[in-house]
Amino acid sequence: MASILAFAGSNSSTSINYELVKYTADKIKDIPVQQLNMVNFPFPMYSEDLEKEEGFSDSLVALSDDIKKAEGLVISVNEHNGNPSAYFKNLIDWLSRLDRSFMEGKKVLLMSTSTGRGGGGRSLSKVEATLPVFGAEITATFSLPSFNHTFSREEEEITDNELKEAHQKALDEFLKTL
Repeated sequence: MASILAFAGSNSSTSINYELVKYTADKIKDIPVQQLNMVNFPFPMYSEDLEKEEGFSDSLVALSDDIKKAEGLVISVNEHNGNPSAYFKNLIDWLSRLDRSFMEGKKVLLMSTSTGRGGGGRSLSKVEATLPVFGAEITATFSLPSFNHTFSREEEEITDNELKEAHQKALDEFLKTL
């Protein structure tokens, strides 16, 4: 049976991208979803020297194994100054050093959100171009702009009907590929 691994590209304890991941995971029925809160996955800044001295951490190997076991990935990336966060870039650097094809054959629903009107779209487009280098197949994308105005934390729901429909459409497109 297919399984899905869901996580945000942020290690913030108040990540709105992780809130979007949880919302999305709750919408998935009949397929097991493993959610990871990346605040529990601190990794040092990648360097070749550190890799040579210490190798790969157990948590990195476990994360890589979880990615390999899943058929699909739900990832929501945050945006810092128009780019993916340093945390997410660092995570990709470590994972790709462990196995260059760490996303081989994985179907991906790639999302982003931000408090601004761009919804993290610049970061999303950069990550959309990057992940296929490691074997990922981006099957659908979704960007949620103005998170504080389009998402209710109390109701854990997208409040804008057009955006809610676009999210469901992207999720449906992704799920059809599994």
